[in-house]
Amino acid sequence: MSELDTDVGSTVRRVTIRDIAVATGVAPSTVSRALSLPDRVSPTTQQRIQRAARELGYVANSQARALTSGRTRAVAVLVSDITNPFYFDVIRGTQHQLAAAGWTQLLVDTEESAEAETAALSAIGAKADGVVLTASRLSDAQIARVAARLPLVVVNRRPEGVPSVLIDTPGGVEQAVQHLVSLGHRDVLYVAGPDSSWSNERRWRALVRVAKRLGARVARVGPHAPFVDSGAAAADAAVHAGATACIAFNDLIAIGMLARLRERGVRVPEDMSIVGCDDIFGADFCNPPLTTMTSPIERAGRVAIRMLLGRLGADPADDPSGEHASGAVALPTHLTVRESTGPAPA
Repeated sequence: MSELDTDVGSTVRRVTIRDIAVATGVAPSTVSRALSLPDRVSPTTQQRIQRAARELGYVANSQARALTSGRTRAVAVLVSDITNPFYFDVIRGTQHQLAAAGWTQLLVDTEESAEAETAALSAIGAKADGVVLTASRLSDAQIARVAARLPLVVVNRRPEGVPSVLIDTPGGVEQAVQHLVSLGHRDVLYVAGPDSSWSNERRWRALVRVAKRLGARVARVGPHAPFVDSGAAAADAAVHAGATACIAFNDLIAIGMLARLRERGVRVPEDMSIVGCDDIFGADFCNPPLTTMTSPIERAGRVAIRMLLGRLGADPADDPSGEHASGAVALPTHLTVRESTGPAPA
């Protein structure tokens, strides 16, 4: 039920399903099905009921609808750090896709904590019909256990049997190494992110593989928390290692490195080249603008929602790409070359 703000003296008139039934000449149960389970009534009846609901000013009460339909029409989106600009686009993508389907987003910040993530997933319960889990800090086994009791799609993870959306940063790493080698760099330093990050190890393995093929040497420093403040220690480690080219786990660390290297009088890119990952908002505002791997972040959020709603049988979109199907979807990345990379110093 919902309120129709029509004053009758001092009384606020509430429009009910029964009002719509009287206006359309159908049973209240038919109105209820048309509003909560539209595929259960004929298109003609559904349109007539929807039109009457709009004219009367009816807006469904989500709690009442959840009780009758067994659905909240809400999806929980878990992010590991809401202050990280990477998640801005993920959240925008999930929000827009949910809004288009008439669903609500519940946003949870797990603060890079596996314990907080576990607690949030346990508490979601009846509050949401499904979950999108981004950059999870849980193990594959833990994610699989959650997926066994709750419809779930993961972003940037690939647990067996769980639908997933992968951003192909290993492909971006390959392009980055090729770019650096073409500039004369023969030693590439990887500035690692958190040990608990699945993407971190994935990028490192890709770096080792492509460097071997191209005849370059690689080394690794870290782990580092995925924040700008971690860039100072990362830059100091890079200088100590004598690196001429670095690939950072993400743009935040790379941006922090640029600031610290400037403080130390190390010129970028004349003395050291820096490559980031994700192409977050602000990467092109740095000094110098950051060369980075550009990822389709907002699209990843949209695809994850389509996959989840497809599992719930609730996605009305005609999606011939199959992105809403179960399994894994991989989204390509590409290297965006800016001014933080240049020829290797003599």
